[in-house]
Amino acid sequence: MLKVLVLISGGIDSPVAAYLVGRLGVEVIPVYFDNSPFSSIEAKSRAVECIKRLKEVLDLKEAYIFPNGDNLKEFFEKCKRRFICVLCRRMMLRVAEKFALEVGASALVTGESLGQVASQTLQNILVEDKAVKIPVLRPLIGLNKEESVRIARKIGTYEISIRNVVSCTVNPKQPATKAKLNQILEEEKKLNIQKLMLNTVSKKQKIFL
Repeated sequence: MLKVLVLISGGIDSPVAAYLVGRLGVEVIPVYFDNSPFSSIEAKSRAVECIKRLKEVLDLKEAYIFPNGDNLKEFFEKCKRRFICVLCRRMMLRVAEKFALEVGASALVTGESLGQVASQTLQNILVEDKAVKIPVLRPLIGLNKEESVRIARKIGTYEISIRNVVSCTVNPKQPATKAKLNQILEEEKKLNIQKLMLNTVSKKQKIFL
């Protein structure tokens, strides 16, 4: 059976993405990146609850939490702030790819839909995907927000996802919307990317569903 990792944020879109892929008979492994201490405990609780709700509509066997706070601290202290979102997405994709190879998953899935936030512009998506070699699937790319909300209501995650939580306090006020790969590679030279990635993978925690 085809297996994929789905990056779950706890917002409306990512559980919908998991559902759209999982209903095709694909084995879905949800992963959540915990931004603590730059996020509230409620953000983590919301994501975990979304994942447990997904278990009621999909045959989930496992799910994991990866710590992302140390990575955000490094980005904030060493890199240009406007690039933090792109740097963060590239790191999450790297970590997910590393773990996907460990568990035999063939692709990553995200809840991104084109242009809703700075990290989802076409140029930024292109730069983010360059961080990994396995496919990154975006099943919501052709849906508008109303369609995503309708599916979220159907699967029972909508009321969970609309809870007001603090998900990231290092978001730049003016994030880069058209990041160039050479700019991001220059920023990443300021970091020990491999060490950060391996450290994040090693500290994962399993969610008991």
